[in-house]
Amino acid sequence: MNMFYNTQGIGDVLLVQLTMDSFENIESETKGDITLIKDAQSGKVGAFNLFQASNYVSIADKGSVEITEDLVAKVQEVLTKNGVDLVLEIDLSPKFVVGHVTSKEKHPNADKLNVCQVNVGNETIQIVCGASNVDEGQKVVVAKVGAVMPSGLVIRDAELRGVPSSGMICSAKELAIPDAPTEKGILVLEESTEVGIPFTI
Repeated sequence: MNMFYNTQGIGDVLLVQLTMDSFENIESETKGDITLIKDAQSGKVGAFNLFQASNYVSIADKGSVEITEDLVAKVQEVLTKNGVDLVLEIDLSPKFVVGHVTSKEKHPNADKLNVCQVNVGNETIQIVCGASNVDEGQKVVVAKVGAVMPSGLVIRDAELRGVPSSGMICSAKELAIPDAPTEKGILVLEESTEVGIPFTI
């Protein structure tokens, strides 16, 4: 789940993204201050907009909103008040973590891409990376599926030139780190950095 709020850009509307799935055909249904965005075929709710959001919740964030159990509980109450039968399920695990590149192989269909296996603490995920400086043995910052980059980009499961990729190995610039190096390449952390711990931008 991701939430976005920007009064200057779109008004007093909380945008709630429930799934990473892309629907070919969508339909909307409005109940009170809630507009549900659904898959036209299955009826699955992929997102919803909460209008007049400031009447229900207090949000200081601009852009991506930090999701907490308290905020989700309040939004769940709002859904019920507006007659929406929808149970919110959340994953509060960190989406930016320290990873360890355990292997790197050339992409079979692209000279400038590498297929990396990256240990993120509780699992090993496959990430296709185009950075020239990525290498086996590095400690890196991984944006897991569901992460929202400072640019607003939402990280999704993808397939790059026929190879599945679940996440992104990040550069300092992509993480919007102050005084980030201008040269291209991923951010390489100290070897002593613990794998799997959250990385705070």
